[in-house]
Amino acid sequence: MRILITNDDGINAEGLAALERIARALTDDVWVVAPEVEQSGASRALTLSDPLRVRRMGDQRFAVDGTPTDCVLLAVQELIKDKTPDLVLSGVNRGQNLAEDVTLSGTVAGAIEGMALGIPSVALSQSLALFHDEARIHFETAEAFAPGIIAHLFKAGWSDQVILNLNFPPVSPEAVTEVEVTRQGFRDSFQRHVDKRTDLRGRDYYWMGFKGQMSKPEEGTDLRAIYEGRISVTPLHIDLTHRQSVHDLKAVLGGAPPRLDPSEPRSGTPRG
Repeated sequence: MRILITNDDGINAEGLAALERIARALTDDVWVVAPEVEQSGASRALTLSDPLRVRRMGDQRFAVDGTPTDCVLLAVQELIKDKTPDLVLSGVNRGQNLAEDVTLSGTVAGAIEGMALGIPSVALSQSLALFHDEARIHFETAEAFAPGIIAHLFKAGWSDQVILNLNFPPVSPEAVTEVEVTRQGFRDSFQRHVDKRTDLRGRDYYWMGFKGQMSKPEEGTDLRAIYEGRISVTPLHIDLTHRQSVHDLKAVLGGAPPRLDPSEPRSGTPRG
């Protein structure tokens, strides 16, 4: 089996080293193609307006000055010539990728690009109890359980329209109780915020961040599993269509496109 690994934390990230060990527990044929620098929050960004540079860092190992999506596309179509990878692994991210945050995640995006290219793909993230540089992160937990989980899932197979999103709880391997197949949750409070600051020349600048508040997730969600110390495995796909709204909107829109009636008051203008 040939495995391609990537991430969004960069080629020198501790989590990528952990992922390489995970991959090598499954096969000797491992290719590493990862961003030159951190690309957290890049989602599915594709570099279109600038050239991409690739730096060879060793046998079957490359750094790309682009996004995780760039890395997977370049790897499959250009850098790996003789045989398409059988599996794409993206991660192990420093911090969880759960709930609505999966749409922002470069880690998840790397797996989605693999899926788009017809390759079974898995995103892996190691949760943090606290997002801080000095916080202890248990990459050994992902390393302990990921090879067995991935091998089991790869043997069973899954839909070619789905990626698997694996999140490991912020505890040591001994404290993990079980693995749970979950659905994507949604937090009950908005987590992102803008922090306005002033530099030494008196000019304003802004820093984006997360509040880090705990939510109250429903049973069966990825959030709930991680909160309670379980490994979460969530099948994700990129069909974002809301089926009920399609049904509802068909009742008010269809056929010839409606035109604006100039005699009707504009939105926000009182009638009469």
